[in-house]
Amino acid sequence: MSAFKPSSPRIGIPWRTSEEEAQANYRKIENYENAVRKAGGTPVLLSLRDAQKLQQTIATLDGFVLPGSPADVDPVAYRDTNHGHSAPADPARESTDRAILDHAFLAKKPVLAICYGCQLLNVYLGGTLIQDMRAETGTSVPHRGKDLQPAQDKDASHGVTLEAGSKLAELSASVVTETNSSHHQAIRKPGKNLRVTAHATDGTIEGVEWTGDDTWVVGVQWHPERMYDDPFAERLFTEFMAMSRNAASVRS
Repeated sequence: MSAFKPSSPRIGIPWRTSEEEAQANYRKIENYENAVRKAGGTPVLLSLRDAQKLQQTIATLDGFVLPGSPADVDPVAYRDTNHGHSAPADPARESTDRAILDHAFLAKKPVLAICYGCQLLNVYLGGTLIQDMRAETGTSVPHRGKDLQPAQDKDASHGVTLEAGSKLAELSASVVTETNSSHHQAIRKPGKNLRVTAHATDGTIEGVEWTGDDTWVVGVQWHPERMYDDPFAERLFTEFMAMSRNAASVRS
């Protein structure tokens, strides 16, 4: 008798940007696809171009990863103006993420929101953003390669403190960890029903968890998809996959 093999959850991942989709530039989005595969899921790349097809596709999926992006969330979305530090927005990416979140919260499907995805999740729930941490907070902690001395084209890294009892702390098996970092914006005011569960050493919000119901929704400001062979990063994706599989089982 063959051993039972659990089903492979189908995980939706929107393209990082409209430009990368138009150019079929897979270089960065493949990191997310590979992390999903390694954790036992089947990645489904979601186009930013066709809203009708998106609605049809997301209904068939079991969970969602909202990836990072070189774009920034439009400040208008959180009742602000561009202070001169916010990168151009990608309206198609924003509307796609919002459609995904509308569906995920309604259908109780898990979401792992990463970097830009975490910021968009926060704004979606009514929160606000710091448009540039160096300019607005004066932090000396490096949050991206450009902050290193000398500036480098690679991720920075820094310490992160995790809130005791949080999902992230349980997955890390510690309340102190080290993560990579590649962002210049961050959460200022958390959105409704988002519990802040991680901070960088300078106090920057690095992780949030949804508390509105039992839907598994976690946002992290770092890039676990690029923390290759890191046990904490792997457990985060594995837990997300388990929750996606469970949610699919409940629906069926």
